[in-house]
Amino acid sequence: MLPFNIQLIFAFVFGLTIGSFLNVCIYRLPLKKSIVTPPSACPSCGYRIRFYDNIPVLSYLMLWGRCRKCGTHISLIYPAVELATGLISMALLVKYNILNANFPQFFIYLIFISALICIGFIDLEHQIIPDVISIPGIILGLFFSLVINHIPWMESVIGILAGGGILYLVAILFELIMKKEGMGGGDIKLLAMIGAFLGWKSLPFVILVSSLAGSIIGGAALMMSKKGIRARIPFGPFLALGAILYVFFGKEIINWYINILSPGL
Repeated sequence: MLPFNIQLIFAFVFGLTIGSFLNVCIYRLPLKKSIVTPPSACPSCGYRIRFYDNIPVLSYLMLWGRCRKCGTHISLIYPAVELATGLISMALLVKYNILNANFPQFFIYLIFISALICIGFIDLEHQIIPDVISIPGIILGLFFSLVINHIPWMESVIGILAGGGILYLVAILFELIMKKEGMGGGDIKLLAMIGAFLGWKSLPFVILVSSLAGSIIGGAALMMSKKGIRARIPFGPFLALGAILYVFFGKEIINWYINILSPGL
């Protein structure tokens, strides 16, 4: 068996590769383009990117963040997504390492978080959450609970129903009170997907963290935009953030909080 530090390197490189694919999805899915063909090309001049210019993070640094052919600046989002996915892959390996009986969870949560990253960046840019990610994600989360049993399958089922139902109720109430649409259907399906992968017990934590983050970050963005309540802030990235934090720290934070409330138990 490989030393753990070598495993970490492999996990990082594996995550970088996945991040490169996520960049393709983030760019093409909102445009309803195939994520398979044609090969990657510069969106400005159409220059087909060669394999040596498509090495995650490294090629961006070597080209100084510009297209080799036309010199157009390449968004920093591309290496950021790759680097984030690589680091998350390493962190998951630390949490669910190969010596641990829960190692299959490494792959489950890497798939899950990769989908969240893709959804978060698409929603941030286009304010949409593609059904092509969230709906298969709901099915896949339930499938993993049945086959690998990383959570009891009934918790996954309740998570799907409760996750989708909670935001659906919030959307109805918001529309009744404010007389306009607030919560989109994409957010409802996203929380159902989160419930499918993490179970219903994760939902209070995810909703609380995403609401707090949305209030703070979204409020600051509204002030900076000077549009006030007229500005539309996507909620998907905050739901994704809450779910990612739950994967790594949620259960520990909940146990810590319970111990504070009931130290004698």
